[in-house]
Amino acid sequence: MNTVMHIKSFISWAILLSVVAVLVGVFVVGIADVFAANPETRILTRIFVQDHEQRSVRWADITKESSGKLAFSGFNEIQGFSKLDPKRQTLVQMRESNGMIVVGVRDDDEGAFQSGWILFHTGVSYSDHGDHGHWSMKKKPAVWDSRLDQKQGNPAHVYLYDGVFYLANDKLNGYTRLDPTKYSTVSGRKLGRDEPMFLKGGGNHITLAVSGSRVGYSSWIDGGGPNKGKIDVTPLRMDGKGEIAYSFHLPSGVIHGATACMDKVFFAPSDGIFWVQADHNLKLKSEDVKLHHISLGKDGEKPRRTGAFAQMDHHVLCVTGKETMSNLVILNAMDSDPQARMIPLNGKKGCKPLTPVITKGSDSKPLAFIFHDAPKDAASFCDIVYLDPNGDGNFSDAEIVKSFEVGKSCVEGHYGHHDITFDADYQYGFITNPGEGTIQVLSMRELKIVQEFKTGISMPTHIIARGGIQVQD
Repeated sequence: MNTVMHIKSFISWAILLSVVAVLVGVFVVGIADVFAANPETRILTRIFVQDHEQRSVRWADITKESSGKLAFSGFNEIQGFSKLDPKRQTLVQMRESNGMIVVGVRDDDEGAFQSGWILFHTGVSYSDHGDHGHWSMKKKPAVWDSRLDQKQGNPAHVYLYDGVFYLANDKLNGYTRLDPTKYSTVSGRKLGRDEPMFLKGGGNHITLAVSGSRVGYSSWIDGGGPNKGKIDVTPLRMDGKGEIAYSFHLPSGVIHGATACMDKVFFAPSDGIFWVQADHNLKLKSEDVKLHHISLGKDGEKPRRTGAFAQMDHHVLCVTGKETMSNLVILNAMDSDPQARMIPLNGKKGCKPLTPVITKGSDSKPLAFIFHDAPKDAASFCDIVYLDPNGDGNFSDAEIVKSFEVGKSCVEGHYGHHDITFDADYQYGFITNPGEGTIQVLSMRELKIVQEFKTGISMPTHIIARGGIQVQD
């Protein structure tokens, strides 16, 4: 009897185990099918967007799903980011270097309320393995340093030269040098910290060029009087004694742009472009400086001008002209006597072209994006220029390859313009539409808009992306 019962019990357990095994097999196969159909999404890049209405910077990770579509879960606050007064303060330009981003803060009382800068780490790291590298976005962005007080001179411009930040302290007649490489987590997990260096030069509304990490050329905005067209030349000494070595004057004032390229320094006054040879060793005196003028033509009797510059390798780019007469200007800084190559843009009545944004394309050839701000309630558009179609390193064959419509801008003085940034693998561009609260996604391979995100930010303006596809552990 007991034997029979044991046999029956054994058979029951065997049947049960068989059923369990079948169920487990089905479950495992099912899970495998799920993962095969929906592999884990991967972070494509991390973006940082200025929220103009709230006077803040928000961040979000952009993920790429198995379907090929991009997605993000919404924007987040940056840990430690100061709460600004939207009625009295505003954010200005921001730049990224070495995983750090600095953003300028300006107030409504010429710096007497509270102005300065905020420096935060993106939380994105890169491990270089020689022939390749790995991106990681496990850490969250956090503020590492800032200066917000009545002693910062109300900065309007933020520059990046040779990986170092420079903030123009307009009301202090000088600029601050801030080295992001000095901020690092060393052994013992202690945070390094740079000591910002103030250098004298320029005034009222400063534009700045730094050449060879050795000398700064800072401008005065004045259109008349003793500071009309004035440029101050200052050595970038590390001993804190950044005194002006000498100054010189351009024939015209109202200088709205400056940059350095190939040991030449370029300026954008009210008449065309001027350039000088960089004086790295400070051997010259004011009267020795040789000025070179590049005409951009005229609109009637008035000479054409430009504003901010962009550059790639040995080329300097800017825009000039208005509406249907707008042009992209290309200068080859390697030439002994650079001349302006003018490429007509697809300008429209009432539209204003912005400073070019230059990047690599999906084929590694350089591209320029020029947005045109449209009148209120009208969609803006963007011209795309292939700068080097034949890949010979010379932009003499540059040509417009496409124009496409984007969303609305929302221009308020210097604010509310479109901006674009790119993931580190140059797969996508991300375009802010300040007048619509959206970000459009541009396929860099197809050069067309493939998606659009509602950001939850009423007026997204400046945007920066950091990182490429994150490696999974």
